[in-house]
Amino acid sequence: MDAISNPPIVTVGKFDWTITDIVDNRDSELPFVFGKLSKYAKNGHATVIDEGKRNQVNTDVPNLVEASSPFVYLPECSGIAYLHVWNGIQEEVFPRRFKSIIEKAYDNFFISCDIDPVSDYRKFTSRLKKLSHYTEFSATVFPPNPLFGRLWSSLNTYISERNASEITVKEQTSKTDGLKSNIVELMDRILEDSEFEPEKIPDIGDAAILMAADGYGRGKVVGLEGGEEVVVKTSDTQKSFLFPKEPAPYDLAKVSNTHFSRVTKERDMKH
Repeated sequence: MDAISNPPIVTVGKFDWTITDIVDNRDSELPFVFGKLSKYAKNGHATVIDEGKRNQVNTDVPNLVEASSPFVYLPECSGIAYLHVWNGIQEEVFPRRFKSIIEKAYDNFFISCDIDPVSDYRKFTSRLKKLSHYTEFSATVFPPNPLFGRLWSSLNTYISERNASEITVKEQTSKTDGLKSNIVELMDRILEDSEFEPEKIPDIGDAAILMAADGYGRGKVVGLEGGEEVVVKTSDTQKSFLFPKEPAPYDLAKVSNTHFSRVTKERDMKH
């Protein structure tokens, strides 16, 4: 959080990036840090009106803001909610630029910052259900902090016991009946009942996809739909909600916390 409150400036191409409009509320009843990921041009140019000549003219504007994305970081769940800005700071751009700023704050010395999306189980399973069979399960996952999902707790324990900072799981098959998996049933059942207990510990491939879908890595499932190969990524179905483009910091923190709490409850995630 200190890196968010005291951010460096990162240059990417012809634009500079930093965090602005910071509200550090980490010591409140609902701890959060609010800010705006801002993209700007040091030597910007804008078009203005010359009223006397009734003409449009170009003028130099230093540090011209090109786009900004409001966000809120909630330390109690290590979660972040941010605005997707069309043609400015898209959902795939925000994590990369945020990562660059946080890591530069520590001179890239023994520091790593990654933002992985929390998938919407319903959207994810609806896409998986269209596949006639699966040909690949693959995921790279990281140790969770502070929450972990009960359905993939065995994989979490394995990572801890191995003292690993990340693991990669990949399963492939060329057999006509595809990979065996209970991933859809597991996701559907825990949405129906957060206290659902599977008859056996989920297999490692399913557990890795579940872990990635809960925001602790990235995963994908490859399968066939109508004879065509289809790739379904956990990042393609990330959870989202509607909110004003210029949010009040506390209001955004409160609503974001509600959404994170709902995910925690419906997936029975624990400390």
